[in-house]
Formats: sequence, C-alpha cells, structure tokens
Amino acid sequence: MFIGHFAPAFVAAAASPERPRLATMFVAGQLVDWGFFSLALAGAEHMRIDPEASAMVPFDLYEMPYTHSLVGTAIWAAAMLGVVAVWRRDLRLGVLAGLVVLSHWLLDWLVHVPDLTLVGTPPKFGLGLWDWPWVAMPLELALTGGAFLYFMRRTRGPMGPPLVLAGTMLLFQIVNWFAPHPDSAGPLLYVQALIAFAVLTAIAAWVGENRWFRKRGGLASSAQ
Repeated sequence: MFIGHFAPAFVAAAASPERPRLATMFVAGQLVDWGFFSLALAGAEHMRIDPEASAMVPFDLYEMPYTHSLVGTAIWAAAMLGVVAVWRRDLRLGVLAGLVVLSHWLLDWLVHVPDLTLVGTPPKFGLGLWDWPWVAMPLELALTGGAFLYFMRRTRGPMGPPLVLAGTMLLFQIVNWFAPHPDSAGPLLYVQALIAFAVLTAIAAWVGENRWFRKRGGLASSAQ
C-alpha cells in the first residue's frame, strides 16, 4: 500500500484541533516507511526484488523488525505522539498523529503477503491482497478518495492546492503500480521512495496552509 497510507492522514487532519495539520499527518502516515527505507540505506533492514513475491509487488521484505513489527510500529507511533504533542503543545494532536502512525501496520496487514511480525520474529502475518490486484487496487483508491473527500468537506479554501495534491498522488500511485520495477533493490530505489514521500509531504504542507475548517452555518474562519 502506498497512497492508501495517507487516508488516515486526511481523516486526522480534518479532526485536528487547529488549522488542518496535513503535512504533520502525512509524515505520520508514512513514518514507518520513512524509517524502513532509511534503515535499508544504513543496512539495518533489508528487502530484495523477487518477481514471485506477489502478483502486484515484487518486493521480498524479508527483514524489517524495527519498522514493520507491530511492537516496532507502536514505538514509532509513541515517538510521533510525543514529538507532536511537545512541538505543538497539544496532546490531542499528538494522539491523532500517533494513531495515524499505528494505522500503517493495520493497512499493510491487508495487502502484504505474510512478511509482517508482532515483535520482529516469526510468525509472519499479511492478508495478501497484493495477490488479488482487482481487490487491492480499488480498495486503495476507495480508501484514499473517500478520506480526501471527507477532508475537503470538512475544510474550506482554494481548490488548486488539493487538486494538485490529489493529481500528484494518483500519478505516483500509477507509477508505483505499472512502471517497470528495478532488477535489484539498492540505494537508488530507497532514495526514490524517500523523495516521493518528501514531495507529497511538501504539497500537503501547501494544502494545509491554504485550508481552514468549516463552521456551523457554512461560515468559515482562518483564525484559530
């Protein structure tokens, strides 16, 4: 799952106590993968290209105990909660960000073939929807599209920035699904993933700065 991880980010941003903190929630949505690709660059977690790994994704994610175990994800979530709560001086916002991080493992469980763990060692878990593209693709688009529409209904502002964000997300997802995959895993692949996350987060920051919450009666205010 790629852009589907941003679905909880849209929902949490729409529930934020202040102006939508969309960039913060976008970081939270992919924080576990930020960690994985960074640790892969450092040689602490590992993946390889295997065309037989699943019907959709030829990635054998065979060692990722620090990011994609349930305990590991919970630690990343707790760290995000603490950082956001202290940085923004808002415990509720921190809790929302932490929950978005935690959602990553649950969403991955839906699509991954069994490569997720509870504590970093077998048994491994994954419902395996990556072997059922006709289910996995509509599910990811539906989750993301529904959350995006919810965010738009809860906020007001110019339409340009969110449409740019939605279009970029769709473009990146199409590339993720249909572009040729590399023959082997390595630094170039890891850096490309990190750049994609950074680009989407930067656009999300632009969107968040140009949206504000609707108020009762259809009125809206940018003052928080």
